[in-house]
Amino acid sequence: MTHPPKVLGIIAGNRSLPLLLARQARAMGVPRLVAVGFDNETDPQLAGLVDDLVWLKVGQLTKLIEAFRERGVTQCVMAGQIAPKNLFDLRPDLRAMGLLLRLKEKNAHSIFGGIADELKKDGLQLIEATPWLRPLMAAAGFQLGPPPTAEQQADISYGLRIAREISRLDIGQLVVVKSGTVLAVEGFEGTDRCLQRGGELAGKDGGAVAVKVAKENHDLRFDIPCIGPRTLETCAAARIAVLALEAGRTLVLEQPEVERLARKHKISLTIAA
Repeated sequence: MTHPPKVLGIIAGNRSLPLLLARQARAMGVPRLVAVGFDNETDPQLAGLVDDLVWLKVGQLTKLIEAFRERGVTQCVMAGQIAPKNLFDLRPDLRAMGLLLRLKEKNAHSIFGGIADELKKDGLQLIEATPWLRPLMAAAGFQLGPPPTAEQQADISYGLRIAREISRLDIGQLVVVKSGTVLAVEGFEGTDRCLQRGGELAGKDGGAVAVKVAKENHDLRFDIPCIGPRTLETCAAARIAVLALEAGRTLVLEQPEVERLARKHKISLTIAA
C-alpha cells in the first residue's frame, strides 16, 4: 500500500487468517495494530503479533466500538470467521439487538453489513483487508498436487457453473460433484461439512470434485473466501480428489503445509475454469 494507516484495527475471528493478516500488515508498514478477539473463537497467539488485543464476547458491539475509539483506531478490517452457530447463539448487547431487529434477512452478509454501518456512525471505517492479503491469493495458473484428469476437468467446469448459481442465490459458495452429478451444495453448515457430505455420497471409491467460488458482488470487507491445511485434511478424509478455486478470489493460507498435504493425499488443488 502507498499510504498504510498509522493504526489498523483488526476484528479477529477464528483460525489462522487474523495471524497472517497481522504479520502481512506489519511487514507492509502498518506501525500499530489493535485487535478485538472473541472468546472461544480467536487464536490467543494473536496477542504476540499486535500491539493491543481486547477480548470480547460475540455480540458486544458497543464494547467493540469503544475499544477501537479509545485506542485511536479509525480504520479496521475483519479477518477470520465467526462460527455460524455462534452468530445465532450470541447474546447481543442493546446496540447489536437493535441492529438485528432492523434486519429483514439475517445471514452473515446482512449482519456484517449492519455492523459496518454501526461502525461508520462512530467514525470507524471498515475497509477491505485485500491490500495486505493479495500475495496470499491463488492466481491464474495455480496448481498443487497432481493435475486434474480430463474427466475431472469436465466436472470442474460443471461445478463452477452450479457454484456460481448457488452463490448468486446467496445459498453458499461450494459444490461437490462427481461424473456430472451434484452431490452436495453448501448451506449454513459451512465448507467442511459440505465436503464431508459430498464425500460420503461419492461412494466407496470417492473421487469427487469440489468447486469453491466467491459471490459475484462479494463484499470483501467481511468475507474473503479462503482455504488452508484444515480444508485439505477434510478433503482427504472425505476422499475428495479435486478442489478448484477461482483465480484471484480465494486465499490459500499456510501454503507450504497445503502443498505438502496436496502431495501426500494426491489432491489436485487447481483453478476452476
